Amino acid sequence: MAVACAATSILVVPAAMAAPTVVTNVQGYTLANNKLVSFSGLAFDKGKVLATGNDTALVKRYRGATLVDGEGKTMLPGLFDVHGHVFRLGFRRNEVLMGGTQNLDEALSKIRDYAKANSNRQWLLGSGWNQVIWKLGRFPTAVELDSAVADRPMTLRRVDGHATWANSKALQAAGITRDTPDPAGGRIERDAAGNPSGVLVDKAQLLVTNIIPAPSDDERRLALSTALAHFGSLGLTSVGDAGIGVDEARIYREFADQKKLTTRVYAMISDVGDDFGALNTKGPLKGYAQDRYNLRAVKLRGDGALGSRGAAMLEPYSDDHGNKGLLLSDDATMNSKVRIALKAGYQVNTHAIGDAANHQILNAYEAAYKDVGGRGLRNRIEHAQVVTPADIPRFKTLDLIASMQPTHATSDMNMAEDRIGKERLKGAYAWHTFLQQGTVVAGGSDFPVESANPFYGLHAAVTRTDHEGKPAQGWHPEEAMTLLQAFRAFTLDAAYAQHQEKVLGSLQRGKWADFILVDQDPFKAPAADLWKTQVLQTWVGGERVFRKE
Repeated sequence: MAVACAATSILVVPAAMAAPTVVTNVQGYTLANNKLVSFSGLAFDKGKVLATGNDTALVKRYRGATLVDGEGKTMLPGLFDVHGHVFRLGFRRNEVLMGGTQNLDEALSKIRDYAKANSNRQWLLGSGWNQVIWKLGRFPTAVELDSAVADRPMTLRRVDGHATWANSKALQAAGITRDTPDPAGGRIERDAAGNPSGVLVDKAQLLVTNIIPAPSDDERRLALSTALAHFGSLGLTSVGDAGIGVDEARIYREFADQKKLTTRVYAMISDVGDDFGALNTKGPLKGYAQDRYNLRAVKLRGDGALGSRGAAMLEPYSDDHGNKGLLLSDDATMNSKVRIALKAGYQVNTHAIGDAANHQILNAYEAAYKDVGGRGLRNRIEHAQVVTPADIPRFKTLDLIASMQPTHATSDMNMAEDRIGKERLKGAYAWHTFLQQGTVVAGGSDFPVESANPFYGLHAAVTRTDHEGKPAQGWHPEEAMTLLQAFRAFTLDAAYAQHQEKVLGSLQRGKWADFILVDQDPFKAPAADLWKTQVLQTWVGGERVFRKE
């Protein structure tokens, strides 16, 4: 989903002006002792909270402090997104975006315009297409994409990132023909004659993505700067980057050292291969640059996505009876990967969408705990999207965190029942069920698959409707969160999921002064309007990094 923003600016207020600072005239909220606490003033010094409370009393208590007028706006702790893809978001904001296109013709027209405006690019990239929204009833084809761009290779990732649409030039560049076999963990879509039709699912995407020219460090720096500016405008003060390599880690360290990380980053090493070996020379990196950067987790992948039928299911898809999706690793390989990461002291965060993938990952954690320990590392299952009901209690018994993305439910509700049927929906997008059994649910979006706007996530979590309020009572409303639960998922529980609840997640003495000012009080506004909340200012460590013009 595209986010329409007014003109914005990024600025940093020098820390020298804040010794101490009192922000007055706010309607503030934070969590303390599992309760929502309100206040009218916040005092901080050297980037950390001194106190919250009555603003008049704080001004008297900290005489001579710098005063900042909150102008009666609502103050919240800085919001988290524990699962996204930072560089991908930055790069994508310079690509052609298919989000919002309602049919194939509209998408092709947008692609033609983009190709004309970027005549100097040798390989064109895009993302966000969704054949379900287009009501195609099938995947798009290379021939159709050729009608818009035929002179250069072009590839476009599906909205969920688990399928790539390629034109004929891209297929030719990758050497993909009717004789090319499906790779393990992937599928080449084919026409009736057996020829590649233009869509590559899951690991088959690597056939083309591996030959796209790698970005330069300058392009990576631009992508990171673009993403950080976007996060500031949305009130995100901390994000989890779900899968990085040595190149991204190098740029993160550079930005942290130069005090340019205006959003805190909790990064996860992608898998346990060469990049893990290179980045694990000194073990997990914790609290670097005043908690601006952490590299203490490993991201593994269990399966694909539901929309492209790549999610691994225990039984065949309801709308594709010969297909159970794809496990990306066999049991032995997955077990080995989990053991390697846990033994090295890393939190393990594993992507699992289908019920078969969730089952496999639960088994892998259980086996690894017996072999190498690691139960206390706050391991997570990312998405935990469709879980067979019998497996849900295992999240609790294995001390696992459910890292979930509320907007996935409102994006998927138009096709999920078609894919898996009513019965399997009983264990799908089951936020309330997880919370009721005491499982920590950490909030995110999986940007740029979904919008990074955390207020979209809060809205989806509470209402389970789209932005037009449909369906009227919410999609499977029995699994909705309360507003307080959703707020906690995007603040204190998110911090817990990143081993940071002692320094982030709430506005309490000794924690970093990460906070935002917004234009409406989410605890008084109608739930249907939560997604409309606009961020006016974002502060990280007592420094203002964003102000809306």
